[in-house]
Amino acid sequence: MLETELMAAADKASRRLMVVLHGLGDSMEGYRWLPPALNLSWMNYRLVNAPDDYYGGFSWYDYMGDAASGVMRSRKLLFDLLDQQRQEGFLTDQTILFGFSQGCLMTLDVGLRYPHRFAGVVGISGHVHDLEGTLKELSPVAKQQQFLVTHGLFDPLIPFAPSKQGVRALQQNGLQIEWHEFAKDHTIAGEEEIQVIRDFVKRCFA
Repeated sequence: MLETELMAAADKASRRLMVVLHGLGDSMEGYRWLPPALNLSWMNYRLVNAPDDYYGGFSWYDYMGDAASGVMRSRKLLFDLLDQQRQEGFLTDQTILFGFSQGCLMTLDVGLRYPHRFAGVVGISGHVHDLEGTLKELSPVAKQQQFLVTHGLFDPLIPFAPSKQGVRALQQNGLQIEWHEFAKDHTIAGEEEIQVIRDFVKRCFA
């Protein structure tokens, strides 16, 4: 079981949900700023800690070693979490999956494979793990999903060009991906990028 925390919407009747996946070495604590920044009164947020300890934070997979086994393990844990959310009344088609860096990789991995359609999928500053394998394992609803993927032109940790190439390959295979480039490094580019995310999320629920 993954450690999570629900930050409830101001609108107590809302069952709209954003599941938030942090990057390497971070934790759910690093994303408590996101709900007030997005300022969506009808959005609940499920902040999630990755399963592995990493220098005071957490990791979704071992990027220096056998990444594939860690990705598969974390995918299963996230599938289980999403199934649990469905049982608790947070339906997938009312759920946004959001991730940064390693969390972006997991967001794309899960968003392309989970058998139920999300309201939307948001991936920031990450890349596609095992593109060839992913294309063989697309869920029956993958091409109905709405994706927003952003990346920094000056990212020193996850290079821009390969990330863009991976997204382009997905687009060429029929995936609906809105792509944005920012003059940033490995971060979220302040209100400029927050506005892009906010607009995408609002369209997903329009």
